[in-house]
Amino acid sequence: MSFHTAFRKGNWMTKLSAFIFGLGNFCCRQFLRGILYLALEVIYLYYMAAYGITSLKNLITLGTIAQIEVFNEEKQIYEYIVGDNSMLCLLYGVLTIVITLAFIYCLRGSVKSAYDSQRKREAGKEVPNFLEDLRSLKQKNLHKAMLFTPIIGIICFTIIPLIFMILIAFTNYDKNHQPPGNLFDWVGLANFKALFKEGSLLSKTFWPILGWTFTWAIFATFSCYILGMILAILINREGTRCKGFWRFLFVLSIAIPQFVSLLTMRTMFNTNGPVNSLLRTLKVIGKTEAIPFFTDPTLARITIICINIWIGVPYTLLTTTGILQNIPRDLYDAAKVDGANAIVIFFKITLPYMLFITTPHLITTFVGNINNFNVIFLLSGGGPDSLEYYAAGKTDLLITWLYRLTLTEKDYNIGSVIGIISFIILATMSLITYRSSKSYKDEEAFQ
Repeated sequence: MSFHTAFRKGNWMTKLSAFIFGLGNFCCRQFLRGILYLALEVIYLYYMAAYGITSLKNLITLGTIAQIEVFNEEKQIYEYIVGDNSMLCLLYGVLTIVITLAFIYCLRGSVKSAYDSQRKREAGKEVPNFLEDLRSLKQKNLHKAMLFTPIIGIICFTIIPLIFMILIAFTNYDKNHQPPGNLFDWVGLANFKALFKEGSLLSKTFWPILGWTFTWAIFATFSCYILGMILAILINREGTRCKGFWRFLFVLSIAIPQFVSLLTMRTMFNTNGPVNSLLRTLKVIGKTEAIPFFTDPTLARITIICINIWIGVPYTLLTTTGILQNIPRDLYDAAKVDGANAIVIFFKITLPYMLFITTPHLITTFVGNINNFNVIFLLSGGGPDSLEYYAAGKTDLLITWLYRLTLTEKDYNIGSVIGIISFIILATMSLITYRSSKSYKDEEAFQ
């Protein structure tokens, strides 16, 4: 039953329930339900009168009075007169909009509840009382009771912060406009234009980092996937002995926390680390020389990809081992009878089956690698730094550059823009890739 139907077909008491919440329930002697609806309306109206209207006005202006420094002649010191806080104006404005949307939802509920009670009375059926409403939460309305708390949590801790951060992209909230000392204001699409403006420092930073981000994601995803699959096939083949031992050996690195492994690798490949010291001892390099694993841009990128293989291959090994053991043996036996060799069997049976099963996994891994903050930050810290970039290094991904922009440079507006662009790119690529794959188009192919 829709709100439009309830409002159109309901009697005048049902229609008035859109303005006086719970009125239709009161007429049907559902007093407690009517009181709850009416209480929600009163609370909302009080909130809007006391805080809401002001919050909406401040959302438009983001504050008009900045903090002022005044000299106190009596105390002979400077004091600050508190002004508006643009960040709180934005946050409270978003909160008021969300509360208003919740109020509209309650309005719809009030009318639909009144119409439902009206229909039952007209049909001669018993109108449920409050106790029966509570009992229904354990039966046919159990899903509403179970989902209420999670939905509130999602709204408070996901949706509101997400809207807040998106709106920051349309302001000039940066290091020069830090509340409460300074106000920031709406600037429309100026931040997006600055990022894409040809020849600007931001543009010269964004495009190379975007290119490296995708290069990293491709190599990090498929190197681990291919090598993990090869290891799984070698271990799983019939002639391999002690299969459990080999799996344990390769998977052992998973037992070590990732950040410990990454920091250890960073120390080992440092300029004065064990690897360079060993190379000096073996006279591969001079006594005063060092291989710039993390100081040369190209070598740093190669080093990071190689170390990521060490971290990521064991996970792929476990995944592909389970899939390989579930491929029907009849397929292999039939292929051998037809004279197919190992290479043909791999490309005609094993690989298609693997790709069919793991395509969603590959997509999520690719997206995860684009946002792989830990590997880059703990190994190279985004370095080596470059004067050609704005607050970024040669190995920075979009996610680590965003981290620098927000926590180091305090350019929250540009950071928000990068976050929005990253989401649009990843969401579009993921949906197109998945919908184009056989996992989506032909779900019953291997059943």
